[in-house]
Amino acid sequence: MRSSLLLLVLPLCASFVGATSIPPQAEQERLSWPNVQDETGEEQGQLRRFHCASSQQCSEILGLLEDEPPLDVWQVTPSYIDIYFPLSSGSASALLNRAHTSIPLASSHIDTPPYPPLPDLSDITSLNTTYHAAYHPLPAIRDFLKSLADQHPDKITLIPLGHSGEGREMVGVKISSPDPCTRKVRGSASKKSGFMINGAQHSREWVATSASLYLIHALVSNSSEKGSLSHLLNTYDFYIIPLPNPDGYEYTWSTDRLWYKNRMALGPDDRCVGLDMGRNWGHKWGKNKYKKQPCHHWFPGHRPFEAPEVNNVANFITTIPRLRAFVDLRAYGQMISIPYSYSCKKVPKDAEDLLEAALGAAQAARRSHGTTFKTGSLCDTLYRAPGNVIDWMYKKAGVKYSYAVHLRDTGTYGFSLPEEWLRPVGEETADMIEYLANFILTKRVHHMAHRKY
Repeated sequence: MRSSLLLLVLPLCASFVGATSIPPQAEQERLSWPNVQDETGEEQGQLRRFHCASSQQCSEILGLLEDEPPLDVWQVTPSYIDIYFPLSSGSASALLNRAHTSIPLASSHIDTPPYPPLPDLSDITSLNTTYHAAYHPLPAIRDFLKSLADQHPDKITLIPLGHSGEGREMVGVKISSPDPCTRKVRGSASKKSGFMINGAQHSREWVATSASLYLIHALVSNSSEKGSLSHLLNTYDFYIIPLPNPDGYEYTWSTDRLWYKNRMALGPDDRCVGLDMGRNWGHKWGKNKYKKQPCHHWFPGHRPFEAPEVNNVANFITTIPRLRAFVDLRAYGQMISIPYSYSCKKVPKDAEDLLEAALGAAQAARRSHGTTFKTGSLCDTLYRAPGNVIDWMYKKAGVKYSYAVHLRDTGTYGFSLPEEWLRPVGEETADMIEYLANFILTKRVHHMAHRKY
């Protein structure tokens, strides 16, 4: 019955695509793009985009496809769904082959990459280091953070956050400088605002980790260097967690490049491993429909904050004084999203300020490298996802300026963004953060001045 329903829905999507202005020859070329291959020529899989006539139709297709194994949904928006099909998904791919447009996955290395040698860290005195032009495994990231902290002991503090499900130490990075007003030394009480940035909660979103490392470096780089954000330390203390999911990230290097969840054992009755950290936060968690599907990518856990990694980060957040802003870096889609994620009908009371800041940040990023970012609520730009971190940050932690930022690209490469794009992504993300920080400061100054009169 489910398969017959699927065949009823998909022709609607196909007719929608047929109604577009794509010339017949061009449409045929798009539909005949080849599958991904590795260096030996062996087929690895295919990323395909399926257009929908409406957001409701996208939701219906997702619902009908839930039992079609294996399904690896890379992105859902109100107008299309991106799904990656490995070799083993022949039956599901055959059903979906009736629909619309395929997108080629340009990377030839979607399978697990080899471990590279540890990078030379002798040139990280400059933000222009080659380190930011490559992806790095967990040991290389830890070495980078330690080396940077050794070089800037007056600005960087490495903070232990606890341990992951597999026992790896989690580390947060505090970047600060003496208060320019009180000249208090680093580590003493500061009256500066807090700004927190979260790296990749989802293992395969490597570009989010790369961008967070670039931001740390930009914040401590010399003020005379192009791209430096050190001036922001006059008014903010920054808190950045490059690897909130160290187990999953390590697994994407050692075993499965496309692993999504963390790696915690769920219990003796569950045959699958890991949960979606992005849906394990405590606000409206109970509204999640995937609670009884532990093998699903979007399994939110048996209870909120079940993931030790999520619990560690949440506990850390509660210790940050005067936290004014939170940015959850993600991939992919080029979007700057505000709460809420759990509902498309609910609007935050601060929506006007949130969207104004988001639009300005999008313009700042575009001026950097011409990259365009959409703005809106997370539910509207993507899909309904209860238990999201930005909803919890806004409603429970009380952080007004809470955002999810999906970095490059819009689907051509997806999670396997080429390394030559990493530095430009870091630069435009830095411009975005700089704009948000200045916007929030200006709003706060105006608000305080208004209260005096």
